Amino acid sequence: MLHLTLRQLEIFCAVAQSGSTVAAAEVVGLSQSATSAALQQLEAALNTQVFERVGRNLVLNDAGRALLPQALSVLEQVRGMEQAFAGTGGGGLPVRLCVAASTTVGSYVLPPVLALLARSHPHISVDVRIANTREVEHAVQALEVDVGLIEGSSHGVGLAVQPWIADELVVVAAPSDALVQAAQTKPVGVAMLRQARWLLREEGSGTREMVEYALLPRLHQLPAAAVLGSSEAIARCVAQGLGISCLPRVLVQSMLNDGSLVVLPTSLPRMERHFCIVQRAGKHVSAALQAFLDACAAQAGRQAGVVDI
Repeated sequence: MLHLTLRQLEIFCAVAQSGSTVAAAEVVGLSQSATSAALQQLEAALNTQVFERVGRNLVLNDAGRALLPQALSVLEQVRGMEQAFAGTGGGGLPVRLCVAASTTVGSYVLPPVLALLARSHPHISVDVRIANTREVEHAVQALEVDVGLIEGSSHGVGLAVQPWIADELVVVAAPSDALVQAAQTKPVGVAMLRQARWLLREEGSGTREMVEYALLPRLHQLPAAAVLGSSEAIARCVAQGLGISCLPRVLVQSMLNDGSLVVLPTSLPRMERHFCIVQRAGKHVSAALQAFLDACAAQAGRQAGVVDI
């Protein structure tokens, strides 16, 4: 005889993620008293306490930390069942995937993937969350999304990472920038680059991490004249002559084409990074998720410098 219910597990996860029964009650659509009662019933069924009270917050103890990944996994499987049998329709049962993507990938690489998926599997809907790489990793770890697409490497614990598409990093400047004029004689060297006004992304951005990885070993310093939370904003500021930056070619290609930006000739070697697909290690790959991964593979095959997945 089973003593735990799915509702109790759902409430437990909501409390663990929100830190209180008051906040969790809003998530699960119950009163605070009903949420507390369900939590007490779960602890009684397990014959152990799973939270410690710290002030007004509830914090997982060792038993709660052991329970959380198992509870999340059970709920994920149940949601998969509900998605698979939620209704009927032409071309298969309707399914909704949740995908998180870092800013550059979500804006420039993901749209054609979604178009491929829509043509091959019209019954699959996709909700997309755009965030920086660190936030995408956290969402995948917490099973808030089915899969993540990030720029650069991943440092998340418990994540399975696959290289996906290669993209070049280029140093860009406004055509009128003094460094562009200097580069007409010879490529800009390390000494001049160290003194340049660099416009950079915020900490936690995959682009920022890869730029530092590529440039710091050669420049030894990378002082930021300004930090912006959007690569598109950086590109536009560079076009206005506010400084130089190192950005993904996929992001600046249209501005290179129209002449508002130019690639600055430098003495640096070619710089390249990979977009990657991240999933929670051991996560079950549903038919819908496999269809999405197949669309990612198809898009990789269309791009220059692909990495097979």
